[in-house]
Amino acid sequence: MLSVVIVGGLHADARRATVERLLADVPGSVVLHHDLATAAAGTVVRTIRDAGGILSAGETPLVNDCACCALREDLVPELRRLDAAGTLRLAVVELWDSVEPKAMAEVVAAGGLTVTGVITAVDPALVLPYLGNGDDLADRGLAAAATDQRTVADTFARQLEYAPVLAVLDSPEADEEDRELLAQLHPTAHQVAIGTGRLTATDHSTRLTDPAVPDHPAQPTHPTRIDHGARPTDPAPADRPVRPTDASGTLHPVRPSPPSPPTPPSRLSPLVRAALAGFDVESAAAAQHPACARLPAEADAHGVSTLVWHRCRPFHPERLYEALEDITCAAARSRGRFWLADKPDVLLHWDAAGGALCVESVGPWLASLPDAAWDMVPPVRRAAAALDWHPEHGDCCQHLVFTSPGLDRDGLERLLESCLLTDAEYAAGRDAWKRLPPAFDTLLEV
Repeated sequence: MLSVVIVGGLHADARRATVERLLADVPGSVVLHHDLATAAAGTVVRTIRDAGGILSAGETPLVNDCACCALREDLVPELRRLDAAGTLRLAVVELWDSVEPKAMAEVVAAGGLTVTGVITAVDPALVLPYLGNGDDLADRGLAAAATDQRTVADTFARQLEYAPVLAVLDSPEADEEDRELLAQLHPTAHQVAIGTGRLTATDHSTRLTDPAVPDHPAQPTHPTRIDHGARPTDPAPADRPVRPTDASGTLHPVRPSPPSPPTPPSRLSPLVRAALAGFDVESAAAAQHPACARLPAEADAHGVSTLVWHRCRPFHPERLYEALEDITCAAARSRGRFWLADKPDVLLHWDAAGGALCVESVGPWLASLPDAAWDMVPPVRRAAAALDWHPEHGDCCQHLVFTSPGLDRDGLERLLESCLLTDAEYAAGRDAWKRLPPAFDTLLEV
């Protein structure tokens, strides 16, 4: 069966370097790419290529004026055709810049294909600039649909945190702070270094540091420019003409030569081993769900800190609302779940990057559910609730994580503490809490 690895990320140079290494390291592999830069013209350009160049190219129309919808409709049928050929070992799905890997991994798996890896390619020198960039994707020519309201920062954060493997470009402009920030943002990721002349691997306990890399000035939080111009598809080599589509628009890739015998696992490159290690779509989704997300732990190194703030008392809605801007801007990235006194039964999601905050309701706390409903709750959710369980409030709690260079931990903790209910407010009980002003109703669209 054909193995499928998904490679994504807003850092285009790192993504392309990752894809080229996979093509070079795995004989009998191809890359499938949908270029959404042409969506404004009503089509998406699809190319299939191997290490030698383009095998086929063509266009697929938009679906409901949405480029990502067109990708979803076209991707699985193309992968099935490649699988049916029976001559390929690996299909690399190279996602366009702002496409997030979660949706595509779920689409491919639902189509009956085997996703063996999801990789986000990263240039460590660009992590802070992108994480601090609150520009709308539409303003950068990166929107996947006319209704796309995502920003550069929140899109990059989700791309980074979903993938279990990070392909890290060997960037001479990256310093220890850049690498430490990357490690603290996604401490459980398996990092594989990519770059000219070397290929090494590490995990979160062995950071990707290189004493030969010179220091560089601190990266600004808001870069003056991120160049995301439209990227044309690869030109066809002179001796390998692009295969046209037929009248229905269906592509017919050139059949590559039969693959060579499989390489023994011990001789596979670290990148290939990571790409073929296996991937569980359900576990990956659970790891991102606000109720049971695998949030980073406390850390402090190379000028970067991660503060884990955990309390078993609800926020006063008005005081928290008034402090939102200061809390949101205190860290490059913050996320987690929180508890409002006026909505004591509702689990709320906190997701901030680029100076912008998104809050949303993700359903009830488990403590608010009747016992009979617990059997319908996934085991991973019950396990996460057990870790936070309080004898009086159950899993209702504040569990927020803040990661940033130069983090003012003490000041941030004081600010957060000031937003909690006072002793007198807390002692008044739930009925009194529910009568507090509903300051978050506008944000939650209640």
